Amino acid sequence: LGYNSLFSNTTANNNTGVGTHALFANTTGTNNVAMGCGALTANTTASNNTAVGLRTLLANTTGAYNTALGAETLDANSTGERNTGLGTGALTDNTTGCYNVGVGYGSLANNTTANDNVAVGYFSLEANTTGTQNVAVGSCTLCTNTTGDLNVAIGCLALLANTTADENTAIGSVAMCTNTTGGCNTGIGTAAMCKNTTGNNNTALGHSSLNDNTTGTDNVAIGKESLRANTTAGGNTAVGKFAAVTNTTGAALVAIGANA
Repeated sequence: LGYNSLFSNTTANNNTGVGTHALFANTTGTNNVAMGCGALTANTTASNNTAVGLRTLLANTTGAYNTALGAETLDANSTGERNTGLGTGALTDNTTGCYNVGVGYGSLANNTTANDNVAVGYFSLEANTTGTQNVAVGSCTLCTNTTGDLNVAIGCLALLANTTADENTAIGSVAMCTNTTGGCNTGIGTAAMCKNTTGNNNTALGHSSLNDNTTGTDNVAIGKESLRANTTAGGNTAVGKFAAVTNTTGAALVAIGANA
């Protein structure tokens, strides 16, 4: 239904094309649904794709089991398989990446060849190109990540500035939001490690724990505002509410108990 929809179809079955040039090049691909101008236009032999919206899955040729809902979602995808893009511009640059999920405007927009990423929220993982196995849930979570792998960010702006760092876990609003290349960190709680940039191997559990840490490494802070003022010191352990709260550059300290 629509000008040149399913124009090239030869022997394929169970396809639905609605809109100008929808499924235009399809020859033998089956079980596809294309609704919208340019939807699945270049598809030839791929099957089991669903494209709803302007130019969705426009360049797809042989990629199968993809779902695209929203204008220009997955529009550059060619051979990538089993991707899900929901929201305008989601996974728009994806070409051969597989098993990705982008839900929200611009989520995983720049992803090209990376696999196994999950992005839920406005601009989540937006700049990701080849980083794999990342999970981002919340507006702008991991939105500047490009090649970093194995990161988890849950909460608005969590790991916002992360670019190439790997194996970070940030749970809570603005948790680790300025981290760029620091790896193997865990920040759980609102503003946990929110100023960390390149510090590695830190663990912060509690509201504003290790809040001011920038480059300090190998610190453990458990409890609200524990080690809050720590900036560059390493090897500290603080357990308890406000434990070692005023420490800035002292290293290898142990503080256990509230206000210790």
